[in-house]
This record gives sequence, C-alpha cells and structure tokens, in this order.
Amino acid sequence: MEQRSEFVYQINECDNVAIALKDLEKGCEILPGVITQEPIPQAHKVALKDLRQGDAVLRYGVVLGTVINDTPCGSWINETSLNLPQRPSLDSLTWGTNLKPVSELPDPPRTTWLGYKNAEGPAGTRNLLGIVTTVQCAAGVVKVAIERMKKELLPKYPNVDDIVAVTHPYGCGVAINAPDAVIPIRAIRNLIHQPNFGGEIMVVGLGCEKLTYDRVLTEEENIPENTLTLQDYPGHDAMMQAMMDMADRKLQKLNLRTREELPLSDLLIGMQCGGSDAFSGVTANPSAGYAADMIVKGGGTVMFSEITEFRDGVHLLAERCVDQAGRDKLVKEVGWYDQYLDTGKVDRDANPTPGNKKGGLSNIVEKAMGSIAKSGSSPIVEVIGPAEKPTKHGLICACTPASDIVCGPSQVASGIGLQVFMTGRGTPYGLEISPVIKVCSRNEMKDHWFDMIDISAGDIALGKATVAEVGTEIFNMILDVASGIRKPYSDQYGFHNDLCIFNPAPIT
Repeated sequence: MEQRSEFVYQINECDNVAIALKDLEKGCEILPGVITQEPIPQAHKVALKDLRQGDAVLRYGVVLGTVINDTPCGSWINETSLNLPQRPSLDSLTWGTNLKPVSELPDPPRTTWLGYKNAEGPAGTRNLLGIVTTVQCAAGVVKVAIERMKKELLPKYPNVDDIVAVTHPYGCGVAINAPDAVIPIRAIRNLIHQPNFGGEIMVVGLGCEKLTYDRVLTEEENIPENTLTLQDYPGHDAMMQAMMDMADRKLQKLNLRTREELPLSDLLIGMQCGGSDAFSGVTANPSAGYAADMIVKGGGTVMFSEITEFRDGVHLLAERCVDQAGRDKLVKEVGWYDQYLDTGKVDRDANPTPGNKKGGLSNIVEKAMGSIAKSGSSPIVEVIGPAEKPTKHGLICACTPASDIVCGPSQVASGIGLQVFMTGRGTPYGLEISPVIKVCSRNEMKDHWFDMIDISAGDIALGKATVAEVGTEIFNMILDVASGIRKPYSDQYGFHNDLCIFNPAPIT
C-alpha cells in the first residue's frame, strides 16, 4: 500500500525509500521519525531506514540494487549510491502465471472512433500519401519534389491530410544479405504498407542501389504504377514531372477516402516513454497503462516497446504471456538483444541518460520498473520483433530498441495509427506519419511547457487525481486524435523527427 505526505511518495509499503515530491531541505521531517540528512532534489530517493553497506534498496517492491556505503535514514540515494544487481536470467521463465482476465479490465467510455478503413489490417488515423525511398541517395530529390507537390497538387485534394517523405539512411553501402539485414528491410517494407497510407504505394529508387524493389514489394506490387527510378529520366525537369504525375494519380485515389465510424478493434496504437524521471512510473506511465487496458477491453490493440527498459522485468512480462509461443519469442528477442549489447561491450545500464539521473532514476532497474507500467495489466497476446506486424488483437510486446528516435519508427513500421509518449524531463519529439500525444509526469513540466505537453499526470503524485481519472483523459484524447477531432501539439507545430530505422547489420 502506498504512503504519501506533503513531502514524499512511497509507492509500495515494503519499499525502504520514497521519492521527494519537491526539493527538500536538510532537517525536514518528511514522515514521522524520518528527517532528511541533506538537501534532496525533487523526484530523488530518500532512505526511510538505516541501511548498512550491501543492504538492498527497494522501490516498487523490487530490489534496485545494494547500497555501496552505510546509509543513514533520511539520506539521499542516487546513481552514485548503488551497485547494480544481476540481470534476470532468461532460463526457465514461466508464462501465463499472472494473467488478468480481460473481463476485469476497466470499461472504455467509448467503443467507436472515426477512421479510414483499410482492405486489411488496422484502420488509418490519417489519410496520407507516403513516398518511400529505397536508398538515401534519392532522399534529397524526393523532399524537393514533395515541397512542390504540397503547393501545386495537395490543394486540389481536400480529403488528403498531407504528403510525407519516408526517407532513411539504408539501401546501399550495406551488407544486404547479412542475417540482421532482415530488420531494416522489414521496416522499409512495412513502412510502404503503413495503414495511414491507405494502400497507395509510391516507391522511389535511384537505380543502382542494393535494396531493389523486389526486396520490399511483392511481385504484384512491383509494377511501374508503384515504382519510379530516378536514373531513368533525362535531367531534373523530367525527373520532377514524373514524380508529380505519379503523385497526382495516387492523390486522386486517396481523395476518395473518408472517415467512417469504426469499432476499437480497428485501432492500433503505440506506447512509448522518453526523458523519463522517477515520477514516470508513478503517474504518467500507469495512466497510459490504464488507457491501454481500456482499449484492449474494447477489442483494440496496444503496442509497448523498449527492450532495454523492460529487460530487468522480463520475468514479469513472461508471466503475462498467454501462451508458450509468446514466452519463447520474448526469450529469443531479449536474448538476441543481450548478445547485441555484449558484442558492443555495453552493459544495459548504459541506457539511463544524464536527464534520467537528474530526474531521480538511479539505474536501469528503476527505469525498467517505471517503463513497464505503460503496458497496463492486460495479458500479452503476442510478442514481435522490431518493425514486425502484429497478427492479433490485444496487448503486444514489441521488442524494439529503447531509443526514442528508433523505437518510434519501429512502431510506425509495425502499423500504429498514433502514439502516446510519456515524459518526465520533456521532449519536442514527434512523428510525421503517426500523431504523438505527449503526457508528462509532473505538473512542473506542464507549467514549463504549457503549450507543448498535451496532458499532465502530475496530480496523481499529489493525491489530487487518480490513475483511473488521468487514464480516462488519455483514452478520450487517443480517440479524439485518432478520429481527427483534435491535434496534439507536436502536429500543430510540425515537430517531426527524422525516420531512423534500426539497422544492426554491417555497413560496407
């Protein structure tokens, strides 16, 4: 059971630390008999009892590590205070032992939304023409062409929201047949078929790259109607006109699409967090998890990711897998990533950033426990690799890298219509293909970026709101944004990051 005062928040009754709700001065009695031994910054941990060297520090009821030195009650515990525990073993993980019945999830207040129905797969939340390059060499030409398309073509097609350049640093100078090349190639293939593109395919290549059309398109799709090779055209004007003509034909078809009332089963969204702090796992992430549970209860699909940030809770996720196949896939993907980090001679604790630590997160274990909260409590019906497409409805564990700028494109390639992004420190991050709703963990963050953060979950830590109340607010905004009724701030300003696809394969 949680414990709260005006000074600190203890999330689990067995925890021997609490986090500061505000900056604390030395000599402050934060709980009966607990007096701060030194100034403690907001969101950082304070010891609630005397700890001897080697004693475990518990938060979320989980061992974050052991204290390096004797630590008196009321002391500040931070990233310099702890030894990191061993990562959980992947051997003999149990599955299906912690399955919450879907019937016990919170009921969604709405069960329909307005989207663009696709022939197969999830519906679109936007109606976009996506122009995908096979190689970075074509990126500059495509971007210039799209500037012209937006001026000359887009105004003629009012039902089309935008034209998007899907460019990336892949395609040539790469070991195209290397085993791990399957990951970036899969990402590009699935980006071509992103639900927000409405089934219209426009792929632009240079003509001499390794990533040929047949690697990203089926035989039926690999036709002149869908592909354009720049080296085939004599000079700038002919090249530009060819792209304009192809785009015009695609826009005519997209303009026929209209929104229609759809069930939640046609909705696929992603959950991601970045710039996290010690409040993220108390306020923003649990609220997003509550919204995720509502969507799953209504028949929709929710994807959560960031393998490095759930690695230390992999055993908890395995217990929520509905079948052995899910557990085995989880072990395979996490094991692959362990090897990926080991090959680079990098420990998992390299993940937390200076901002995470300034926000009170001492190590990757603490960050992981907060990160997992965004998955809610639903059973995990499927585990997928980076940029793979889910095949089931419900909660999906997508094993992507934790980097915001790589995780986002991976989820987009997996087909999300929008993303909910939780942050403690703040970030202007956004995606051009799928809108991003920003949820912050502290009211101070919302006050500071009042016109960049969409929702604050900060009142939860102060006892002024519940996870259910903020989660319902997030749920309603998800459906409003998916339906085109509201625009999150990142879309209002056009804050859209580059599309960085994950490429662990060699560059030659």
